[in-house]
Amino acid sequence: MDNIRKFLIEHISKTGGHLASNLGVVELTQALHRIYDPYVDRIIWDVGHQTYVHKMLTGRMDKFPTLRQFGGMSGFPKPAESAADAFIAGHASNSVSVALGMARARTLNKDSYEVVAVIGDGALTGGLAYEGLSNAGQSGEKITVILNDNGMSISKSVGSVAPMLKHLSERPAYYNFKRAVKKFFGTVPGGSLIYKLIHNIKTKLKRLLLPSGANFFEDIGFRYFGPVDGHDIDRMTFFISEAKKLNSPTLIHVLTKKGKGYPPAENFPNLYHGVHPFDPQVGVTEQNGETFSGIFGKYLTEIGQKDEKVVAITAAMADGTGLFQFAEQFPNRFFDDGITEAHSLTMAAGMAAQGLRPVFAVYSTFFQRAYDSLIHDTAIMSLPVVLAIDRAGLVGEDGETHHGLYDLALLMSVPNIEIFCPSNFTELKRCLTAALDQSDHPVAIRYPRGGELPHVELPAISGEPSVTVVSYGIMTEAVGKAILLSGIFAEFFQLISVKVKCLQDLKNMAESVSRTGKLAVIEDVAAYGCVGEHLIAELAKLNVFPKKVLLRNAGDGFVTHGSISDLRKLLRLDAESIAEDLQKL
Repeated sequence: MDNIRKFLIEHISKTGGHLASNLGVVELTQALHRIYDPYVDRIIWDVGHQTYVHKMLTGRMDKFPTLRQFGGMSGFPKPAESAADAFIAGHASNSVSVALGMARARTLNKDSYEVVAVIGDGALTGGLAYEGLSNAGQSGEKITVILNDNGMSISKSVGSVAPMLKHLSERPAYYNFKRAVKKFFGTVPGGSLIYKLIHNIKTKLKRLLLPSGANFFEDIGFRYFGPVDGHDIDRMTFFISEAKKLNSPTLIHVLTKKGKGYPPAENFPNLYHGVHPFDPQVGVTEQNGETFSGIFGKYLTEIGQKDEKVVAITAAMADGTGLFQFAEQFPNRFFDDGITEAHSLTMAAGMAAQGLRPVFAVYSTFFQRAYDSLIHDTAIMSLPVVLAIDRAGLVGEDGETHHGLYDLALLMSVPNIEIFCPSNFTELKRCLTAALDQSDHPVAIRYPRGGELPHVELPAISGEPSVTVVSYGIMTEAVGKAILLSGIFAEFFQLISVKVKCLQDLKNMAESVSRTGKLAVIEDVAAYGCVGEHLIAELAKLNVFPKKVLLRNAGDGFVTHGSISDLRKLLRLDAESIAEDLQKL
């Protein structure tokens, strides 16, 4: 165990990655691999940032120097990477639903593999987990759920689930006794019938004497084992093997410690959840420089000091979204709902309907889960909810499941919403002020991970421009550099609002395109539903049709993991590539 933890600390400290969660599942992962064959059986991990040990045990130790690097090993399960990875897992709460689907496929196909879902207590704050558990418990399918209970998601688990789990306790000695009794009756004539009678009487007495809800998991149809010490590998192996013998839905409640074996991570598990490269002897140090998330949180706190109707909401991302300061100053006006994006947005709509000014801070990739809440509960009534969409655009090493490339397409399709895309901290503050100064419609403010980039000052154009260039957000820095590198005369439109107020600039853009005959729109979003597509459609309504068009974006496929600079080069969104394309245009 010590060698595995030493290996994790050594390599993650060099590449960065998810440390605390993996240190906590060393014994659990080994116990699973003792009982199940990951190449035949299906082990479904709920949020795959805890699968580093699984990757080590399935022949990928030599890949760890490339962890989360461009062209290297993913930080999440990836079936294309290994047959031992049963399913991709980047968003929480889906493992039981996936596992039940595989179990039902096994039944229909008359196959004989085992199906296991490993889900954390943090993921149990998400509604999808309960949809899966409810259906699985009543399905009769042979499926094992491992509940990894460490009291955390990224931050400390919230809601009513955490205290419920603390009250579930049955001693392992009970199961040893039960097993011995069953074995004894199996050796005497008619013993199996006697044991079945005793078991039925015991079950009926238990239901009669214990109130409904004494064990939630049993009430919905699972055989429950636990809690089990998640760092006692022999005990874990015993319970997992016992569950494997049962032909019914089974749940094993495992208690683990996030960051186990590395004191700094044990003491500050949220700080060591996802880390940058660091010195293991020193520990993680604070990153220098302001970020969009930090500036957003600070400025919202300033606004909250002046306006008591401003409330802040997040879905298990208080630290990541920069809301910790607001939470400290206004605990009664701060709401961390757990992994509940749809609920959080609908709750915000209810608050707005009653006169509050809710600001919902959410990562772009997780906002995708709240699309129905945006349309049905927010936009139709034009409620003034503010969406602070963090990690928009390329996010880097977490890859396909975490890039914020689809929020804009979702937002652009919804009536009654304004979309701001600030390119620097000053614009971010202006956008947040404008969003809270109005009460007519919802507003989305999308901004990137990390800090602002230097502003590029373009020289004054002498003569007629040769191309019309449009961009917004953090991409304006690369586009400005590209225009300088290309040496062309470009009329550059830097947008802050890409919907509603953007139309105010449409006349000027149309006049520019009419003069140049060439249009380039550069953006770090998915191709379908991008601003470029919408802009061309709006120009067509004005009978303006550019002769040459360059739509440079993140394309129509899923973007892999790697540093943002590497990914920009891959997608030709770096300044040098944009300059070349502008010259060709």
